Amino acid sequence: MINVAIAGVSGQMGLTLVKLFTEAEDTNVVDGFEGPGHPALGQDAGVLAGVGEIGVPVEEASDYTVGRLYEVGREPHILVDFSIPQMTVPFAEVAANEGTGLVIGTTGQSAGDLARLEEIGTQIPFIRSPNMSVGVNIAFKLIDMATRAMGEESDIEIYEMHHKLKIDSPSGTAVRIGEIVAEARGDDLNEVALYGREGNTGRRIPGSIGFHSARGGDVVGEHTVTFAGLGERIEITHRAQSRVNFASGAVRAARFIYSKLRNGYVGSYDMDQVLGLD
Repeated sequence: MINVAIAGVSGQMGLTLVKLFTEAEDTNVVDGFEGPGHPALGQDAGVLAGVGEIGVPVEEASDYTVGRLYEVGREPHILVDFSIPQMTVPFAEVAANEGTGLVIGTTGQSAGDLARLEEIGTQIPFIRSPNMSVGVNIAFKLIDMATRAMGEESDIEIYEMHHKLKIDSPSGTAVRIGEIVAEARGDDLNEVALYGREGNTGRRIPGSIGFHSARGGDVVGEHTVTFAGLGERIEITHRAQSRVNFASGAVRAARFIYSKLRNGYVGSYDMDQVLGLD
């Protein structure tokens, strides 16, 4: 049985993960965390997720300390982080101290935090992915293929829309799409990205990658990449109709990391390896 702890357990993704990990035959939720003052603190994570009481009260993230969590019989094999960017490294450091595998779905970390995660990857196996959906990762492959085939002859724009409660923009998935396009073209995304347009912007800058974000309603997630050439246009779109697809990918990632942990492997892995797309 794979014991799993979930950071950000009462969020929309966290609750979906509780449901899937609880219903799976080979996984078990042993702990869940939220920030100080969160209204879910003390409530049973299973009740919140609609699967009934599982004996796992939502605990304050600051309580995630060595000596309390790692009680006999409650040691998590995998920590799944869908919390906030500022908490990713603190959670990862505790995981590294105790030899716990790590699955990170949180986005928006600083460059310094990402560098620290790579250091932590010398101690434990982990996956960090802005989107663990199987469909999205297939879309990533198609976008890479299209970029290489279209070359510099097409203008590339990235559009994304999410629900009104999303706090970061553009989405981590949109940023990853931009990175894939830039890497395929041999560019640095920081040098070619344009975020929205307003006013007299002049003609489109050759080689630039445009980002456009919309927020509203309860949209789970929609991403479209447009390759606009002369006389034709290619569009690759992924629409998420629920969060189950993201959570299902995270469950597969947890199983993958557990297998690496059990066999003594460390380092950073990605969803291509989880899904056999590499």
